[in-house]
Amino acid sequence: MDPLFDRINVRDLLSGHDLSDPSTPLSAPDLRLIISRLESHSLHIKSKVRSYLLSHREDFASLFSQCNDAVFKTNEISDNVSGILSLISDRPIDVEIRKLVDEIGRTTKEAREKREMLGLLKIIVGICERLEGARSAFSDGRLRFAAEEVKELKKALRIGDEEEGEPIVYGLLRKQWADLFDEMQDLFSKFMENAVRFEQDSRTIRVKYKLCVDKMDGIELHTVMEAMDVAGILDYSLAKAADLIIKHAITPAVSYGSPAMFAEDVNQGSKGISETVLKILPSQDCKIVDVDGDAIYARVIQVIKFIFKHICFENGSWIRSFGRLTWPRISDIIISKFLSKVVPEDASKLVDFQKIVKCTSEFEFSLKEMMFISASDGKDYRLSSFSENVEVHFAFRKKTEILGKARNSLLQCDFSLPQDYTSKGPLLKNDGMAINSSNQVVDLIFSSERCVVSKAASQLMELVHQTLQDVCLSSARVALEFYHAVRDAILLYEAVIPVKLERQLDGINQVAILMYNDCLFLSQEILGLAFEYRTDFPDSIKEHAVFADMAPRFHLMAEEILQRQIRIVIFNLREAIDGADGFQNTHQMQQFESAKFSIDQAVFILEKVHIIWEPLLRPSTYKRSMCMVLESVFSRITKDILLLDDLAAEETLQLQRLIHMMLDNLSSLLKSLISAFDSNAKSEEDTSRPIDDLIPSLRKIRKLGELLDMPLKSITSAWESGELMSCGFTILELKDFIRAIFADSTLRKECIWRIENKGGMTTQQSKAMEQYSTQQVHLGVSMLIKLPILEQVDTNCHDLNRWLKKTLPTSQHFSWP
Repeated sequence: MDPLFDRINVRDLLSGHDLSDPSTPLSAPDLRLIISRLESHSLHIKSKVRSYLLSHREDFASLFSQCNDAVFKTNEISDNVSGILSLISDRPIDVEIRKLVDEIGRTTKEAREKREMLGLLKIIVGICERLEGARSAFSDGRLRFAAEEVKELKKALRIGDEEEGEPIVYGLLRKQWADLFDEMQDLFSKFMENAVRFEQDSRTIRVKYKLCVDKMDGIELHTVMEAMDVAGILDYSLAKAADLIIKHAITPAVSYGSPAMFAEDVNQGSKGISETVLKILPSQDCKIVDVDGDAIYARVIQVIKFIFKHICFENGSWIRSFGRLTWPRISDIIISKFLSKVVPEDASKLVDFQKIVKCTSEFEFSLKEMMFISASDGKDYRLSSFSENVEVHFAFRKKTEILGKARNSLLQCDFSLPQDYTSKGPLLKNDGMAINSSNQVVDLIFSSERCVVSKAASQLMELVHQTLQDVCLSSARVALEFYHAVRDAILLYEAVIPVKLERQLDGINQVAILMYNDCLFLSQEILGLAFEYRTDFPDSIKEHAVFADMAPRFHLMAEEILQRQIRIVIFNLREAIDGADGFQNTHQMQQFESAKFSIDQAVFILEKVHIIWEPLLRPSTYKRSMCMVLESVFSRITKDILLLDDLAAEETLQLQRLIHMMLDNLSSLLKSLISAFDSNAKSEEDTSRPIDDLIPSLRKIRKLGELLDMPLKSITSAWESGELMSCGFTILELKDFIRAIFADSTLRKECIWRIENKGGMTTQQSKAMEQYSTQQVHLGVSMLIKLPILEQVDTNCHDLNRWLKKTLPTSQHFSWP
C-alpha cells in the first residue's frame, strides 16, 4: 500500500514539456493532458485498494469486532459510575471516612507522645536514681564510683550547654546535680584539711594517709586524690593545702637572711605508712647569707619533693595540677624575697650575678623533671626570665631609686638660704670676694655670673651628674634606663615645685626669686649636659640622648616667675600710689599726710624688694628688674603731678618736698643699682653711664622737682636750651604745667609763645626727640611682655647718646636714656 501514498509530481505527468521556468504559463492541451493522466492514476489506485481489502478481510472483521466490544464495556462502566454517584449523593460517606482518618491520626499521635513521655520519664527516673546512688556512694565511702557518676551525669544533663525551651524538670535535675557537686567539693575539701595539717606548736606539716570525715573512717588519701582527679576538682580541693604549704614551708624556705631548715619523718604502722611529717626547723646560723641561691633553691626542691612523693604519690598529672595552682605564687615569692634583693646595686657587680642566673636555670630544670612546671609553656620559666633580664631590673631599680631621691629632695626642700651665706657683693666667677662655701651658690655655665639656688635644685643636679657618670660606664640597656631616669628626674622639678609653692609665688618673697634662679640654673645646666657627657655615652645612646629640648621649658618658666614677681611688685606700688589721690591739694595738711604716707608705702615696698632681690638675683637681672619697677613708680608719680591743673604756691613746695623726700629715701637703692651696673659693665664707656640712663623717668622727676620752684623765664630758657626736652618733657606737658602754676599774664603768654614757636627744636633735636619717644614706647612694652627687650632698649639708647655727641654742638650735649 505504500506506493499509493506517494506524492504525485506534475512534471512526471508532463514529461515532454519544459517546466523549468515557473513563470511559463500552461496551455489548454497541457491541462487536458494532466486531467486525463490524473483520472487514469486514480482508477489505478482504487483497483489496488480493493484488491488489498479483499486480501485482508478477516483482519478487518476482527478489528471491527474489538471496537464493538470496547464501546459496550464503556457504556457499562458509565452505568456503574452513574450508580455510584447516585449512592454518594444520597449518603455522604466521605465525611465519615475523613472523621475516621482524623481520629486514627490523633490516637496515633497520643500513643507516640505517651511513648516519648514514658521514655523521658524512664531517663529522669534513671538520672534521679543515679544522683541518689552517687550521694549514697559518698556516704558509703565509695568515692571513686561517686566521682565517676557525677562526671557522667554532668554530660547527661549537658551542664553548661543549656538550651531554651527545655523541660522544667531538667532545670530541677541540674539543681540537684549542682547541690551534689557542692557537697562533693566540700567533702573532698574536708578530706584534704584532715590529710594535710600544720601544727603551730611543733612547726610541723603532717600528712595523714588514713582519713576520717563525717563518720567515714579509714578512707585512703590515694583514693581521695583519685576521686578528685576523676571529678575534675583537684585544683579546688588542693587550694587550702597549697596555701598552707606556701605560707608555712615555701615562704620560710625562701626567706633571705634567716632561712628555715626542713626534716622529713615517716611514721610506719602495722598496715603500712600511716603519716609523714615535714618539720620546719630554724637555721642554726642566722648570719649566713646565701648569695648564690643554692641553699634556697635546695630547700624549695626539698619541699616540692615532699609534696610530689607524699601528697601526689609521684603521679605526674597530680603534681602538675599542684604546680599550676602554686607555681605563680612561689615564683613571685622567690623573686620578691630573694632575686630582687640580690640585684646588684652597682653596674660592676652584674657579672657576679651570672652565678645566680645559672643556679636559677638548674632549679627550674629540676622542677620540669618532676613535672611541677610545664616543659613547653614559657610562662612557667619566670625565674629564668627575671634573672636573665637582671640588667633591666637593675636599671629599673636604680631608676626608681633616682626618682625617689629626686622627689623626696624636692618635697622636703623649704627654699631657705644657706646658714653660712652672706652677700658681700655681686656673685661673679673668679672673684675672691664673692666666693661662698655653700653648695647653693653655683656657677652659670653660659654666664660670667653666679647665683644662689635652692637646696632642691643643687641636689637635683648633683644626682643628675652622678647618674650620667653611671650612664658612661653602663651597658646599652642600663644606660638607656638611666638616661630616661635623668630626664624624668629633671622634669619632676617642673611637676612638683610650682604646685608646692603656688601660694608663695603670689607674694613678694625670696622663695619666688630662688625658684627663678633654680629654673635659670637648670636651663643652663641642661644645655651643658650633652657637651659634657655625650662623647662618653655608649654608641647606641649617643643617637637618642637629647637634653636641649628641656632647657627652653625651664628658661621660659624662669622668665614667667620673674615677670610674675615684677607684676606683683608694680601692682602693690600702684595701690600704694593710688592712696595719694593724684597728689591733689597737698597744701592741705590732711592731703599732704595722705600723699606722704603713700610715698612712704611705696618706698617701703621698694626697700623690701631691694633687700630680697639684690643678694639673690644676678647683677644684670637685678639691675634690669629694679629699673623696670622704679620706672613704673617714677613715671606714675610724674604723670599724676603733671596732670594737676591748678597749683598754689604752697602746693608746689609741698610737692617738691615729697619728691625730694622720696629720692632721699631711695638713695641707697639707687646706689645699689649703680654697683650692680658697674659690676656687670664690659667697657669703660658703659661704666660712665649715669643712673639716669637706666631709669628714664628718674631724670624727669628730678627736673620736675626743680621746676616746681623755678621762675617762668628760667623754665622757658631751659626749654629753649633743650634741657627739658632731654629730660623727656613734651611741649604739651610743659604748657599745661606753666598754666597750672602761673597765673594768666602777658609774660605767661609770651613764654608759651616762645616755647611753641621761637624756641622750636632744630632738625637734629627733632629727630633725637622722636627717637627718644620711640624708646619710651618700647620700654613700656618691655615692662609688660619680656625682659630681654629692655636690654635691647638700653643698647639703642646708649647708641643714641653717642650719635648725639657727634652731631650736636658741644654746648647742646646732653645724655639720653
